[in-house]
Amino acid sequence: MDEQLIRWDDLQIVHAIARNGSLSGAGRQLGLSHATVFRRLGEMERRLGVTLFERGHGGYSQTPAGEDLAAVAARVETDILGAERRIAGRDIKLSGTIRLTTTDTLYSGLLAPILAGFRRQYPQIELELVISNQLHSLSKREADIAIRPTHKPPETLVGRRVGEIQMAVYGARAGWRDQSLPLSPESLAACNWVGPDVHMGDAALEAWMNARGHRERCRYRIDSLLGVQVAIRQGAEVAVLPRYLGDADEQLLRLAPPVAELATPLWLLIHPDLRRVSRMRIFLEEVGGQIREALQGG
Repeated sequence: MDEQLIRWDDLQIVHAIARNGSLSGAGRQLGLSHATVFRRLGEMERRLGVTLFERGHGGYSQTPAGEDLAAVAARVETDILGAERRIAGRDIKLSGTIRLTTTDTLYSGLLAPILAGFRRQYPQIELELVISNQLHSLSKREADIAIRPTHKPPETLVGRRVGEIQMAVYGARAGWRDQSLPLSPESLAACNWVGPDVHMGDAALEAWMNARGHRERCRYRIDSLLGVQVAIRQGAEVAVLPRYLGDADEQLLRLAPPVAELATPLWLLIHPDLRRVSRMRIFLEEVGGQIREALQGG
């Protein structure tokens, strides 16, 4: 018997008939019609030049050649299933790489301890972090997952909203701890401000400051929120910062309630093709949950 004449499709037919004892049962198992199983069995027997099954009152019984081929089919099926499990197991073990992009502020003020915990729990996963205020393309695989504040996530991506970034006005604790808080809008209007440089691109914050007259008292502009945070530690100026950054800074004091119109949803975004990959799914679930808890506790 020429081994090359036997295909996996042939072995599936033999295995199914041997297991079910009938063509109809084999067809149901394989999702084929009775006629298709009959035709393919006949073609196989003609090609191999042997009879594989004999039909009797009790159904189809194997000939010695059929028993041999059915045993081979069972071994091949076992090997294939084992290979599938091993391949899937590589993902089940949660190895591989996750390339993550986020902003410098989010990493410094919120994500660094969360990602450190994820690394301790899943040491076989390689985490690559792209810190940038520019949204890298997930479609071009510049990154696998993005953690970004946005009111309108790209339609080409999927993900989950993990919370809301609240913004508030802060000043140096040493200069404001003896003041009556929260400050009134009139008191805030009399403060000197540190504001966003035009290159930061925070149009909402710029509009809010303009509408309340704070821009006229803003003579110090920085293109980084981390820079703004450091700047207001040094003197009497005040500035708007995310609560996850300002509340955690022992040198700063929140001077007024959060600014409702500056709140922004925080999203974990991923390309649709990657959302079922085990390591990506686990990252979204666990890191997303911890971010939600951190923001709610802030």
